[in-house]
Amino acid sequence: MAGLTHLDPEGRPQMVDVSAKAITRRLAVAAGYLELDEPAAKALTQGGGPKGDPWSVARIGAVGGVKRTSDLIPLAHPLAIEAVDVSHHWDPLTRRAWLKVQVSCEGRTGIEMEALAGVTVGLLVLYDMLKAVSHGMVLGPARLLRKEGGRRGTLAMPWADCPWEP
Repeated sequence: MAGLTHLDPEGRPQMVDVSAKAITRRLAVAAGYLELDEPAAKALTQGGGPKGDPWSVARIGAVGGVKRTSDLIPLAHPLAIEAVDVSHHWDPLTRRAWLKVQVSCEGRTGIEMEALAGVTVGLLVLYDMLKAVSHGMVLGPARLLRKEGGRRGTLAMPWADCPWEP
């Protein structure tokens, strides 16, 4: 179990002590998609279903997911989020509804989990908004595209299918 920072020497879960780390500017960008069937795609492209505009609510849900990450991930540190930017993209050829979440703060620990939680919660909200029309949707992968700050510096992870650069 070498290298797993969330386990103590006996292999028990622990919250990492970050008090000795330097405060640095942190940024993380994640993206993911919800693959829609034809009825859900039609509802999305026509501006919504019985619950209203799906994109607007999904964007707000993504921000909420970012803000609640430490409540959802047991060993995540609460962070003072300074900015959240949510973008969406519709790909009619693949019927994929994409979300991208960029999160930033100054802190002692990374903010990748917040970006990933934001994307995932936002996509779940999109599913919830469209399920009155159809349950034929598949929550696709969500991936980290970029992180900045901390010990590792800047990392960019390309994703060929993603409509945004990492």
